[in-house]
Amino acid sequence: MKIRAYEEKDKASVIVLWRECGLVTPQNNPDKDIERKLNVDADLFLVGVKNIDDGAVEKGNEIIVASVMGGYEGHRGWINYLAVSPNHQRKGYGQAIMKAVESRIQAKGCPKINLQVRHTNQAVIAFYAALGYGDDNVVGLGKRLENDD
Repeated sequence: MKIRAYEEKDKASVIVLWRECGLVTPQNNPDKDIERKLNVDADLFLVGVKNIDDGAVEKGNEIIVASVMGGYEGHRGWINYLAVSPNHQRKGYGQAIMKAVESRIQAKGCPKINLQVRHTNQAVIAFYAALGYGDDNVVGLGKRLENDD
């Protein structure tokens, strides 16, 4: 898998990937989330691609198998929308794209990365634990400022 920055041509494929992975919820509009991300730290929006035929790279010959949105606001880094295609899971792609985004966030001077996982998603919690993430024993609170209908 090759990791590169998101490009506008990736939008439809990324949204399909997010849907396959169950990341799109009624309160989150993926089109708006992508547009917002492109306005802040667009370099931290990464995709993992594979060649369709595993041969030479040719334009239009790649498929998106992973994505991640990283962020850094000057205090903490954040991870959102980590996804690996169900057909490509358990091949190290999730770890690889996480290492790539962590490295880019750290290069911006970030001392710590946060992320949120639903407490019912034990498989994903175990994945992050294997990467060194731990429970900070905090409660995640949120307030919706915009309705994304």
